Amino acid sequence: MRILVTGASGVVGTEVAERLTAETADRAGPGIVRTARRAVGGAADPLTAPVPWDIGAAPAPDLLTDRPWDVIVHTAASTRWTMTRQEATDANIRTLRAVLALAGPDTHVVHVSTAYVGGVRAPEDLRGEEFEGYRNGYEWSKAACEEIVAGEHRGAATIVRPPLVLGRRGDGAIGRFSGPYSLFPALVSGLAAVVVGDPDGYAEIAPVDEVAEVIAGAALGTPPGSPRTEVISSGQDSMRLADLVRITCDTLNAFRAEHGVDPIAQPPTVSTDSWNRFFLPLAAQWLSPVQQEAVKLLAMFQSYTSMSEPFEPTHKVLDPGGVMAASVLHWARSKPRQALGRTVPWTLIDAA
Repeated sequence: MRILVTGASGVVGTEVAERLTAETADRAGPGIVRTARRAVGGAADPLTAPVPWDIGAAPAPDLLTDRPWDVIVHTAASTRWTMTRQEATDANIRTLRAVLALAGPDTHVVHVSTAYVGGVRAPEDLRGEEFEGYRNGYEWSKAACEEIVAGEHRGAATIVRPPLVLGRRGDGAIGRFSGPYSLFPALVSGLAAVVVGDPDGYAEIAPVDEVAEVIAGAALGTPPGSPRTEVISSGQDSMRLADLVRITCDTLNAFRAEHGVDPIAQPPTVSTDSWNRFFLPLAAQWLSPVQQEAVKLLAMFQSYTSMSEPFEPTHKVLDPGGVMAASVLHWARSKPRQALGRTVPWTLIDAA
């Protein structure tokens, strides 16, 4: 069995490649080949390092085109929520088509999407007509990719939809601090002076090792007879926004107490409507440029952490609060200067 894993230097791709390698170590025949945009650690050896391939911008290396693939696991993607429609097309749709060019009718394609392609989106979550009812270019492009995989690939297809991805369940470890991890330093520094959203809204997360488990299980399992979708979620047992903020602050404060540092205050929650109608116009006038950038960054999370309904899982994430605490603690131990930093309250400036 020959398995190709794209995006193998990313958060999910790294974990998937490691799990696939471990699970096939005692089997005769399986070969795991990984790709990344740039070479890692010098010359690429398919057994030890990813093959460099800037997908969509450069032709596939000969090593990837010499024989058909049994399985292609496509994790490579740009997850930026600020992409324009054209940027999202180039980053995600064009790259998918380049990867599918390597797939034959007997290739099982396992495509990593996002759970936010589905679910309920409130009107205030949407960012313009160009994204056709999705929150942003990332979601829109992932929805388009799902249609391409299901409709155009001639072989078996599995689509895996994870929510926000955090660290491993046991120790919180993760390959890179990105996405939701921007909340932690914002809470410590005081830039996250308020949390915008519904305290009772659902906040879906999943540990990266369980996301990789689902993806690897699909890759090594029996290919489906028709396109299959796997949704990773805690369902009705998901954390609420209030739980997410409380667990994060409690974990940070326990770490700070161990080091003799004063605790941070848990910020108040402001409804999305009140924030957009009243506080945001004031923020534009009176906050510093740094504070305004923080407001814009955290605003992107509000629709992801206070959903009116959770996802319906095919793979259920248990004890998401424990995953959250482990991830926060791992971040704090990895970034002690930030985790133990001084909180600076918001200060108003004269915009006139």
